[in-house]
Amino acid sequence: MLESVGALTSSPWIYAVVTLSVLLDVFLPVLPSGVLVITAATTAAGSATAVGAEAAGTGHADLLALAACAAGASVLGDLVAYRLALRGGARLERAIARSRRLTRAQERLGMALSRGGGSLVVIARFAPAGRSVVSLGAGAAHRKIREFLPWSALAGVAWATYSVGLGYFGGQWLGATWLGTGVSLLALFAAGGLAAYVVKRPAPTTAAPAA
Repeated sequence: MLESVGALTSSPWIYAVVTLSVLLDVFLPVLPSGVLVITAATTAAGSATAVGAEAAGTGHADLLALAACAAGASVLGDLVAYRLALRGGARLERAIARSRRLTRAQERLGMALSRGGGSLVVIARFAPAGRSVVSLGAGAAHRKIREFLPWSALAGVAWATYSVGLGYFGGQWLGATWLGTGVSLLALFAAGGLAAYVVKRPAPTTAAPAA
């Protein structure tokens, strides 16, 4: 499989595949977009290390383009989901009301954005399906685009940089092998588990001022 991905990373098609996968991931969270990004980055970095310093410079440029495609597709997907939810009307609102997870996430997101602390958007980007919950929740709650989009952009850049960085260091240290890819994926899943815990944790209640 790594050989097949290695052949793909040497062609411009890798950018189209990564862009499409990350873009659709907001609607189909089962798509392994993070796995694809890390595997491609590990293979590119490992191959560059194997063939010498000159190729390594080229590989590094490919990794930057890979990160840019992943980040751009992440932000675009968030924006499309936000706009669809914004126009979803009563049907989407009823669907959110039936889901305790969506309702809780929408409430926490609203509080965070209203206070100017959209770090929840960034954290949720690493959690499984967290991106979908946050983007749809922001649109359904009719949050202003200027409150959501900057945090979505920061989340996309952070996630893409982290994913490509994991693949890069895995490929540099362990080569374009299953071990290098596996270690990088474990680090990605660990970050996802921590992010899921933070997102699911009940929002802190503010104590009422004393009379």
